[in-house]
This record gives sequence, structure tokens and C-alpha cells, in this order.
Amino acid sequence: MAPQPQPSAPPAGCDADPDRATPAHRRRAWLITAMIVTFMVVNYADKSVLGLAAVPVMAELHLSNSTYGLISSSFFLLFSLSGLLVGFFSSRLSSRVLLFAMALLWAVAQLPVLVVATVPTLVAGRVLLGAAEGPAASMSMHALYKWFPPERRGLPSALQIGGAALGTLLAAPAVTWLIIAFGWRSAFLALAVTSAVWSLVWWKVGHDGPYSDSRRPRPAAAAPPVRHRLPYRRLLFTGTVLGSISSAFGASWALSLSQAWLPAYLRNQLGMTPQTAATTISAISAFSLVLLLTVSPFVDALKVRGLSSRWSSGVLQGIAVCAAGVAMAAFPFVDATGPRLLLVAVAFGCTAVAIPLHYMTTAEVVPTGQRGAVFGIVAATGTLPGLIAPSLTGHLIDAAATPTAGYTTAFLLTAGVMLLAGAFAVVAIRPERDARRLGLAAESLARQKAPASATDRATSAHPERPC
Repeated sequence: MAPQPQPSAPPAGCDADPDRATPAHRRRAWLITAMIVTFMVVNYADKSVLGLAAVPVMAELHLSNSTYGLISSSFFLLFSLSGLLVGFFSSRLSSRVLLFAMALLWAVAQLPVLVVATVPTLVAGRVLLGAAEGPAASMSMHALYKWFPPERRGLPSALQIGGAALGTLLAAPAVTWLIIAFGWRSAFLALAVTSAVWSLVWWKVGHDGPYSDSRRPRPAAAAPPVRHRLPYRRLLFTGTVLGSISSAFGASWALSLSQAWLPAYLRNQLGMTPQTAATTISAISAFSLVLLLTVSPFVDALKVRGLSSRWSSGVLQGIAVCAAGVAMAAFPFVDATGPRLLLVAVAFGCTAVAIPLHYMTTAEVVPTGQRGAVFGIVAATGTLPGLIAPSLTGHLIDAAATPTAGYTTAFLLTAGVMLLAGAFAVVAIRPERDARRLGLAAESLARQKAPASATDRATSAHPERPC
């Protein structure tokens, strides 16, 4: 039998066995959470920088809308593939190594445009950045789940995805200030330095938690866990995984459109100054962050009260995508500034709710040892719109009679995709049913019937602890 992969060594004072959690262990869990939130902040700042610099970049390099859209889409050329491949390697490499390598590559990816600013160097930098960021959301969530049990993942998940909203919230004014004060290249340099610094700090403090799929000593009184390993075909074709991918697909279409085209739309179509456009984007991100920090703990509370995952997290993520789709279809036809901006916020902000929830529902129907790989597959397929939406939008704008008509067509197409994706998620996501069909419910029951052990006593004595 091949040797089993081992997680990175736990830090001093943090017992690798969740049955003997300590205050130091709990503090470490939240330190890791803070690092991963920062990881996502940097991740989304890196993604957003081209969109925020779109107007001066297009003017300096004389780019058409189609060419700019192609550059934006190039970010996703290897995004999904790298997410898929790294997901399968996640069981062999520690999260410490994976996240360190990703962040270091982010720094390198920002450098080509500093040497010479041309379409090829922009494309090269975005392709490398996309390849390095493809696994970021799924692998950082996988790393986070190693520190928290299933019933206490709602808030950490919301914080992790909240890092994405926080990244845009902070990046929009900061990057815009750099662009105005020092030129658009300065924003790329600042983000390269930030990514490098994060990677060095993570190398020092980042370690795998006790909920990884590793072999560790267990109390003699505890029943050995039932370990499943199922064919990926069975896992991927459950309604829950397909529905989770669908909600991610709809959310990703809107997200990629906002990163590539929303800053340009606000400036060129709504006549906003760079500072006003940055403030508007920050406000939308703040709205997303409030939703994340409100909805995910609410989902945890519903589950504690006994509501099924289908209704507490499955239906909710589908409805969020549908509501955003309705707003997306409506705002191009609203002239009043206040209502239009409110609809823009709902269209581009509500989808954030679906991101942590689709990981939570997927995790409920996947064995722990296969979770990283399935997360990679879900992320790879769910984010495919990034390869299509920015480039397609550029072509629609150039082909239309006016840019306004082109934007309207793009937004209506996005709305249709979101409504279909959200509706499918509502119907298909049924974690409890799919877990029973896969035999995972039996595993959970076997653990519940295990004799009282140190695990049970520790859990009852420390219900607030993360493990």
C-alpha cells in the first residue's frame, strides 16, 4: 500500500488531535481564518486591478472593447484547468505549501507589464495570474475546513468569501488612488509586493488543521471512523453537486462581468468620475460583505434548529442567484439614479451569498479525503463563465449600434444565464437525500452511535471550540 500523505506539522501548543483541543488550538484556528481572509482580499485585489485600470489602459494602448475583453478573458484561460489539477493534488500536498506557492506566483504575474506594457505582456500576466488563482477559493476553503467541524463552518466560510468582497471594497479606492497619483503601473507593483509579503507570513504560520484526512491516534473507546472513497462519477453527478456547480456558474458570470466591465460601465455610460466609480464599487462590495456575514451564520442557526440543508443552504443559494438575475435584467431600463444604483448593487452583490453556500452543500455529499479534488472540480466548472463573459461582452459592445445598446444586451444575456442557473440549483440541491444514496449518512450515524469518548466529553465541555 502506498504511504499516506501527511499534513504539515501542527504548531507548538496546538494538538493535532481534535479530541484534545486547547485554547491555543482555538486561537490558531482563528489565526488561520484571518490569514485566509487576507489571502482572499489580496486575491480579489489582484483580479480587480485590470478592470479598475481599464479606462487608462485602453486609452494608452489604443485598445478596442473586443481586445480589452479578450485580455480580461485570458485571465480564465488556465483558471479552471489549474483549479481542477490542484484539487486532485490537494490530498498529497499540505495547504501550507499550496497557498504559499499560489501567492508567490501572484506576485510574479504582476511583473511583466512593469517591464513593457503591450497586449502580449498583459495577456501573459493575466494568464499566469489566472493559473495561480484558479485553485485559490477552493483550496483556501479546503484549508479552512481542516480547522472547523461541519456544524461550525458557516461563519468561517462567510469570512473566507467575505475576503473577496473586502478585497474589492479596499482595492477600489486604493488602486484608483494609485492609478490617479502614480499611473496605472504602480497598482500592479503594489499588488506584487503585497502578494509576496503574504506568502512569507503564511509560510511561517500556516499549518494544516486536525480535520484533514490523515491518520492519527484516536482514543481506544472511540469507534474507528468509517472511511468512504467513492467513484468521482457518482459524486459529481449527484443533484447536490450539479446544483452547487449551477449556482456557482450563475454567480461567476455576474462576478466576472463586474470585475472586467463594471468600472468602465460606471465611468463611460453613467458618467462617473474615477473616484465616484471606485466608491460605488466599494459600496457594492460592502453590501456583499454584509450579506455574507448575515446569511451564513443564519444558515448555521437554521441547521442547529433542525432545518434541512436543502432548505437552509440549497434553496437559499438558488434564490440569491435568481434575485440578482432579476435585478440584472431590470437596471438597464431604469433612468432614476438612486433606484438604478440599488438594482446594480443587488445584481452584482447578491450573488456573493451563493459562493460559501455552494461549498457547504458540496462538502455534505463528499468524503473528506476527496473533498479537495471535488472542490477543485466544482470551482473549475463553476467559474467557466470567466472565460466567456468578458470577451463576449466586448464583442457585443463593439457590434451594437451604440455602446449603451451593447451593454444592455450583455446584461440581459447575463440575467438569463443567472435565472436558469439559480432555478436549477433550487430544484437539484438535496444534500440529505444524496448523502443517503452515497452511504455517507450511514458513516455519520456510525459515528453518532460510537461509545462515549473523549470526543463526546470534550465537545460537551467546550461547545464553542472549533474542533
